[in-house]
Amino acid sequence: MPARLSAPNAPAATDNTSPRADGRRPDQLRPIRFQNHIAPYASGSTLIEWGDTRVICGVTVEDTVPRWMKEQNVSGGWITAEYSMLPYSTPQRKQRDISKGKIDGRSQEIQRLIGRAMRAAVDLEKLGPRTIWVDCDVLQADGGTRTAAITGSYVALSLAVRKLLADQKLHENPLLKAVAAVSVGIVNQQVSLDLCYIEDAAAQVDMNIVMTEAGEFIELQGTGEEATFNEGQLGAMLAYGKAGILQLFRAQKAALAATGNVV
Repeated sequence: MPARLSAPNAPAATDNTSPRADGRRPDQLRPIRFQNHIAPYASGSTLIEWGDTRVICGVTVEDTVPRWMKEQNVSGGWITAEYSMLPYSTPQRKQRDISKGKIDGRSQEIQRLIGRAMRAAVDLEKLGPRTIWVDCDVLQADGGTRTAAITGSYVALSLAVRKLLADQKLHENPLLKAVAAVSVGIVNQQVSLDLCYIEDAAAQVDMNIVMTEAGEFIELQGTGEEATFNEGQLGAMLAYGKAGILQLFRAQKAALAATGNVV
C-alpha cells in the first residue's frame, strides 16, 4: 500500500499570519505519498507525490565504476544522478534537453545536488566497485521538484540496497543515515514551509535545505529574490525547515516499512 503523510486541515489564519495560496499554516507541509516499486526493472523505485508535484525516482546498479576512479585507483563505489522534467510536467510544454543538444543548466545543478545528497547517505567503500545511478523524472511540477527528488531518491536507494543485500551482492549495509530535503521561504513577508509554485514565484526569499537524519546539513541554498533577509528570518527559515524534514524522515520510514523491514 502507498504510504501517505497527510497534512491536517489548516486552521483559520491568525492576526500574525496571512492565508497561504492553498490554505496551509505557515509551518505545514503539503500531503506526501510514496508508491514504491513503480518501475519494475529498476533495483529500487518510488513515485513521490508531494502536493501536486510528482517525481519518479529510480535506482539502477552497474558492476563497474567511472573511469576516473579506475585511473586514480579510488576504492569503493560511486553514486551519480540524472534529473529531467518531462515535456508535459508544466502548463506550457517544456522542451527536452536532447532536442536542445545540451543539458539545461538548472537540470545539471539539480542532478549534481541529488548526487551529493545520496553520497552523503552511503558509505561508498561498502558499495564495492559498482556505480549506483539515481534517475529522477518529474511528471508534474508544482514547486519543490528538487526537494521531492532528493526525498524520493533516498527511498528508492534504500529499496535498491535492500535488494543488493537480499541477492548477497552486498554483505554489509552501506546506508549511513536518511537524507531528505524541503523548501522554505519568505512570501508576503511571512516565513513559510514547503512552497508550492505560486508561492515560489512570488517569494522574496527562497531556500532549499538538505539534511541527514543526524541533524547535519548537506546543503543550504538560500537566495534573496530582489530582496534581502536578516539573521532572525534566516533562523526562522532554518527552524521551519528542520521541523519539516523531521516529518519527511517519518514519511520515508513509513514508506519503507510498508514494503517490508526497513534497511
